[in-house]
Amino acid sequence: MHDGRTTLTQFIIEEQRRVKGATGDFSALLNDVATACKSIAHAVSRGCLGSGSDDPQIFLERAAHEYIVNSNIWTGRLGGMASEDDPDIKAIPVRYPRGKYLLVFDPLNGSGNLDINFMTGTIFSVLRAPAGKKDVAAADFLQPGNKIAAAGFVLYGASTRLVLTTGNGVNGFMLDNEIGEFVLTHKNITIPEEANTFAINASNERFWEPPVRRYVEECLAGKTGPRGRDFGMRWVASLIAEAYRVLTRGGVFLYPVDEKTRSQGGRLGLIYEANPVAYIIEQAGGGAITGRNRILDVVPTELHQRAPFIFGSKSEVDRLYDYHKEYVEGRDHESYNLPLFSNRSLFRTE
Repeated sequence: MHDGRTTLTQFIIEEQRRVKGATGDFSALLNDVATACKSIAHAVSRGCLGSGSDDPQIFLERAAHEYIVNSNIWTGRLGGMASEDDPDIKAIPVRYPRGKYLLVFDPLNGSGNLDINFMTGTIFSVLRAPAGKKDVAAADFLQPGNKIAAAGFVLYGASTRLVLTTGNGVNGFMLDNEIGEFVLTHKNITIPEEANTFAINASNERFWEPPVRRYVEECLAGKTGPRGRDFGMRWVASLIAEAYRVLTRGGVFLYPVDEKTRSQGGRLGLIYEANPVAYIIEQAGGGAITGRNRILDVVPTELHQRAPFIFGSKSEVDRLYDYHKEYVEGRDHESYNLPLFSNRSLFRTE
């Protein structure tokens, strides 16, 4: 504790003490990930100054991946790792002991925003490795999100923020560069049940399914529409920036399945992006779905599987789930079953 503030290290140790028979490996693993993210934060803050002759985005993506791998591969706490930036899993070398956890991470989410100096971040989750198995395989990482033991993300922006859950609520931390520690700033984050903002890429409107069109059109109708209140629309093209906004202010985020992404299953990575964020959102009292199902119940079939993703305030997500269900069952209003590529637009004023 520094000046009456709770550091991440202290917070994790206090959480560990509540678990009967805890060995400390889990706590140490979370600290190892946090240490790697401090290094990433420093690298991102230097941007092109640290990249030499490399493209800054490529350099920082590679550096972020290596920071996490190098901080965890030798510790004996992991059975293996899987990274969004690696086509296969990262095995633990035979010279190091094997641990009982698996680490899954997206080392630098939103790296395409680096050239405009916008938010990027790291997303991670911890799974349990199969008991008694010497060498893990890719199939061991294909666990549904409801098996996650811990999840978090770190935002690199004007300040470095860490959001973390170990299955007992969600807490937020800020990196204090003077002491080199993450400090607890947001205790027991709870998403507002209802909110008046939604985030969606409106340029994809022509590809949306009817239930998504229906929801957005009702929001845009504002006080004069069926919702009876005005909504604001947001879109910053950064998953973790959107997730942080939803956690702190409420609202809903939509990257639904549509005709543009249907063939690949969706837009976002299921195990690297959607599952960790969904786990955090649910722990904060929100909801997270594919549109048709709870996303944490989806059983992955491959490491880099894509999925549609809708999350946010529980009442809004429940409404979207109901709209999708009515559509699938053929019970939604006929006006929302127009062809996806018709001339009808939600943004026409005539």
